[in-house]
Amino acid sequence: MRCWAIMCVAAIVCGASAREPRAETSLPTQFEIGRRTFFDFGPPFNYYEVLLVRPAENGASVERITLTPPGNACTQPTKVEIVSAPVSESVAVLLGKTNPCTIPEKELRRELKRCKKCLVFSGADVAMQFKCGTQNRVIRADILDRDMFDPDPKTPRHTSWTVQLLGRLDDAVGPGVMQKPIFPLPEKEESSTRGATSPTLQDVGSGKYDVLFQGAPEKPSDLYRAAQIRPPAPSVRLLSSSPFQPEVFIQPKYPLLARLARIEGAVVFKAEVDLNGGMTNLVFESGHPMLQPAVREAVSNWKFQREAVHQQIEATLDFKSNCSAQGK
Repeated sequence: MRCWAIMCVAAIVCGASAREPRAETSLPTQFEIGRRTFFDFGPPFNYYEVLLVRPAENGASVERITLTPPGNACTQPTKVEIVSAPVSESVAVLLGKTNPCTIPEKELRRELKRCKKCLVFSGADVAMQFKCGTQNRVIRADILDRDMFDPDPKTPRHTSWTVQLLGRLDDAVGPGVMQKPIFPLPEKEESSTRGATSPTLQDVGSGKYDVLFQGAPEKPSDLYRAAQIRPPAPSVRLLSSSPFQPEVFIQPKYPLLARLARIEGAVVFKAEVDLNGGMTNLVFESGHPMLQPAVREAVSNWKFQREAVHQQIEATLDFKSNCSAQGK
């Protein structure tokens, strides 16, 4: 009888040790988020963001890298932007009552299948990576346009938690892709991080965060490398000015709308030199109408020498986009 009891205890102990280890229940101390926001208007139609949340002395820090595919290869090239900000809450407070390490996989799968046949015109694909014990866990959430715009979207529990967490992080680092203009103008855009070599950007370029964008049309690493290539600059040249050259030459600015419409070519005009050496009675002989206002504005500031007074000047300015990617 005693031998049988010992065998039973041994079997229980061995059986317990053979079971899978219990899921890690402690909260992660840091995490990464990959978010692809997509729209049915563009280009670009997709925006990629990597958010890094790390513990800090007085709360946490948030760093957001935004990668935007080209809208137009010449005037709206691939762009990388980076911004960081502190938050007063700790990582644990940011996560709230949800421990991402203990969310059942079946619940996550059920939420991803909630709307397979629904029409979705805008939204976001989100993947969050947490360190759970010794393993990295990636949690996915599909945020639909109704989750962002409808007053009663009936968003599932874990997806709603994801939306709230992202909202808090966006509040910290400032306006994101949802606040970008539908048709961004290059002259209004901030400078990109071309040539920057911070450790975070190096990680993006090396493909460290590509895993957060499985199935996306582009990879963040490819976008980062593309953003390092400077797009061709347009040019405006004075081909001729007869019988006198201007002593003070102001180069016309290439009109932005003309660049977007891929309009280029020569603009030929005639004008007279007044008593002050300026130009008057300007008449266009040829040239696209979208280029002529820029020429008129620049020529109004040209100056000629005294010998040219009362002389008629014929001049040709040439506009070149210098961009071969005409189909993009």
